[in-house]
Amino acid sequence: MANKLQANALSFFESLVLGIAGSGPANAISLAMGSLIAAAGLLSPLYVLIFAVPMLGIALAYKGLNRRLTHAGAAYNWVGQAFGKIHGFMAGWALITAQMIFIISGVVPLSTAILDFINPALVNNVVLITMLSALWFLFIVGIIMVGIKITSYLQIIMLSFEMVVLIAVGIAALVKAHSIPFANAFSWHVYSPSYLIHHFSAASFSASALIVVFLYWGWDVTANLGEETKNGAHAAGNGGLSGVIVTIFLYSLYAGATLVLFTFAQTGNFSSNLLYEIAIAAGLGRTGGLVASIAVIFSSVATVQTGMLQVTRTLFAMGRDGALPHYLGSVNEKTRNPMPATYWLIGTGLLGILLTGFMPSVSSILNDGVTASGLQVAYYFGMAGLVSAWVFRKTYQQSWWYWLGFSVFPGVSAVFLIGLGLFAITTFNTTTTVVGVGTLLAGVLLFRPGRYRLDHEMPSASAQ
Repeated sequence: MANKLQANALSFFESLVLGIAGSGPANAISLAMGSLIAAAGLLSPLYVLIFAVPMLGIALAYKGLNRRLTHAGAAYNWVGQAFGKIHGFMAGWALITAQMIFIISGVVPLSTAILDFINPALVNNVVLITMLSALWFLFIVGIIMVGIKITSYLQIIMLSFEMVVLIAVGIAALVKAHSIPFANAFSWHVYSPSYLIHHFSAASFSASALIVVFLYWGWDVTANLGEETKNGAHAAGNGGLSGVIVTIFLYSLYAGATLVLFTFAQTGNFSSNLLYEIAIAAGLGRTGGLVASIAVIFSSVATVQTGMLQVTRTLFAMGRDGALPHYLGSVNEKTRNPMPATYWLIGTGLLGILLTGFMPSVSSILNDGVTASGLQVAYYFGMAGLVSAWVFRKTYQQSWWYWLGFSVFPGVSAVFLIGLGLFAITTFNTTTTVVGVGTLLAGVLLFRPGRYRLDHEMPSASAQ
């Protein structure tokens, strides 16, 4: 079988769409915004902005590193080139495990959104949710098996609908909020440094940070698709950075809207159907809620699909390099899809979904999945940021601005994310520790340095 992906299959516009879809705004709002508000309360909108700063730093790191070396493994290969095989392997493994945790928990909003149409009282039935999630998983993976081009066309359609609904519901929520008493004592003062200082909690800060990292995460799929993108060295990095900027606006809007419409207790009871409840509270009625649920369905399909693309491309890259079994580094001659990696995804994903059937509630599946994924994302994003700081460390000789943007800013962002992850581990419950830390460390058992080669060499960095 061949070992090259389909070159020039994606345009910059498609890369931009995938960057936004990778974060899955409607899905993320339904899946994690309630968890953020439970952890941070009135500080939630401020934390959305604060933790956007290191995410922008990592997005700049990806942009700079992708221009140096476009690779389907992205962070896996960059970290390996800069810091050695074991660090590169673990960065790649962290992405794979983080995405698998997300894919398994990310199909839950799909199932709950469908049940909203049938009978909202069923949305906390774990067994039913598990069965529907398995069916959704097989449907989504079936689409990506057809090929990257069909997948990108579907992404454009779904994201267009999602963005229209999110903006419409967000505006309706703000208009409604100005005609009713606020559910919480929300004001512009919550954005001030003094409010943060007087209400700061280290545990709340770390828990909120991992949730927000999870909210923004996913835009980096553009880097993993760089080998399949026209002018991938530039388009992939720009697509990811643009995706971060768009989601900063959307998450800020919905963090504020949720706080003014619902009490903390109400938000906690909405589990994975928060956007549906926001639409109804905004005065759009049951019909508006169902339209919002369709947006969640589209967003969930899109972000789970981009997660699958990241897993299969990373497995493919690691197999091609020998970091994982070589058979994973091959593609189908006709579709240029990495089929062995896709088969691994199917088997592992279905097993994980079935295991969620033993969780006590839908809410626990979502909360533990979000936190566990956030830890692993903080790790591999942090490693990529450190690589950028190292690779571009001497560019101040040509441009101070370039040095600050591609070395200092990513480096500081990386230290923040890694430190955050280490502190957050001390606050985890047993399930989150096993899932978040255990699956990451399991990668050490698969590391085989003797068969692992790095054929691509990263060019020297310059301010251009």
